[in-house]
Amino acid sequence: MNSLKMALIITLLFVFTAPTALANQDVADENGLGEKILRQLWADMQKPDMEMIEKTIAEGFQSVHQFGSDNREQEIKLIKGLNLGNYTLSDIKITRNGPVIVATYFVSVEETIKGKRLLKTPAPRLSVFLKTDSGWKWIAHANLKPLK
Repeated sequence: MNSLKMALIITLLFVFTAPTALANQDVADENGLGEKILRQLWADMQKPDMEMIEKTIAEGFQSVHQFGSDNREQEIKLIKGLNLGNYTLSDIKITRNGPVIVATYFVSVEETIKGKRLLKTPAPRLSVFLKTDSGWKWIAHANLKPLK
């Protein structure tokens, strides 16, 4: 799938989930569940705990990065080679609409993506989690360029 199609899918996902999510922003994040799931994902990526990551990433997962889009298998391969340094998650905003948790946040991290070492400049991210019979699954992710 080319990056234009991926961007369209992410946009449609936002368009269809944002109105309800934004209407529910004042609702508490169920004892911090969304933030807990997000922080655990990042801890698993830093180790990396590939067994947990593979259990967490949903079938049908898609992500978009500066270099294009990835499916589940491609994202797992990318995570295996990340070599994450210390990181900081900030400005975390969590919304929930039924079985969907949407997390927007900034991350400051030194990481290697596709062999290129990236700077620790805060960069926006979007992660979407879906509640399934086997627990919360990571279904979508957007890795945006750092702000200048």
